[in-house]
Amino acid sequence: MRVTKAVIPAAGFGTRFLPVTKATPKEMLPVVDKPSIQYVVEEAVGAGLADVVVITGRSKRPLEDHFDRNVELEAALEAKGDVDRLDLIMASNDLAKMHYIRQGDALGLGHAVLTAQHHVGNEPFAVLLGDDLIDPRDPVLARMISVREQHGGSVLCLMEVPRDQISLYGCAATVPTDAPDVVSVTDLVEKPDAQDAPSSLAVIGRYVLDPAVFAVLSRTPPGSGGEIQLTDALRELARMTASEGGGVRGVLFDGRRYDTGDRLSYLQANILMALERDDLGPALRAWLPTVLDPEGG
Repeated sequence: MRVTKAVIPAAGFGTRFLPVTKATPKEMLPVVDKPSIQYVVEEAVGAGLADVVVITGRSKRPLEDHFDRNVELEAALEAKGDVDRLDLIMASNDLAKMHYIRQGDALGLGHAVLTAQHHVGNEPFAVLLGDDLIDPRDPVLARMISVREQHGGSVLCLMEVPRDQISLYGCAATVPTDAPDVVSVTDLVEKPDAQDAPSSLAVIGRYVLDPAVFAVLSRTPPGSGGEIQLTDALRELARMTASEGGGVRGVLFDGRRYDTGDRLSYLQANILMALERDDLGPALRAWLPTVLDPEGG
C-alpha cells in the first residue's frame, strides 16, 4: 500500500526552552519567521503525504490555530492590499488536511504513535518528530518511502554521529544491502553508553512504519525513562518475518539536520537558514563579522 499519512508527535512540554514554553508550544517557536512545525508539515507534503495527524496535549491550541484560518487578519491584510503577507498566512491554511488527537498521558513516543492507530488504520505511515528539522534542500523522506514501497516493512532514517554523542539517541546495528544508502537493521538500542553501542548510527526523527507496529506497541512494556519506547517496538519488528509486517531497513542520511529541541542547535538553524534567504542573508553576512570580531582583527 502507498504511504499517504503522516503522524507528528507534538505533546511534549518543551522543558529545555523554559520559560518561553510555559505558555507557548515549543513547536511554534520560529525558525527565522516560520514556526518549526510548519517546516515539518511542509516536508511531509513535499513527500506526497497530505493527510497529517498531530498528536497534541494541553496548551497546544496555538498550534492548531496556526493551520486554521484567521478571517479577521485575512480581511485586514486584504483591505490594506498587503498581498504578500496575505499569501504567507494563507499558505499554512492550505498545506494539508490536518487532524489533531490528544495524547492525554505523556507515556513516551511509542504511546504517542499508538494514539494515532484509529486514524491511520491498517496502512503504512510516516512519523516525523517536530524536534528534528531537516533542511528543505536535503529531502530524505521521499527516499524512505520508496524503500518501503520496494521492500515493505519499516524504514528508519540513520545518521552517523560522534561516538560520544550516541547515548543521546536510539542506535542501530546494521548490515549492508545492495543499495549504498540503505542498510538492513538487525538490532536497536535506546540511548546506549558509548562503549556498549553497536554502531555510531543514530536513529533521527523520521520513520516510515508498517501498521504491524501498532500490535507490537500495544504489548510493549515501559522501557527507558518509564516510557513506552518506539525503539523497543522497532527492535521486535526487526526480528519478525516480512509476512508478519516485520523487517526494518535504514536510509543513511548525511544532509543538513537541526535539533530544534536543543537551544544551541535551534539558534544555529535560525542563523544558517536566515543566511540562505535573499532578503536577510546579505545584511546578516555583513553584520556577523562585526559581532564576532568587533575590532576587525
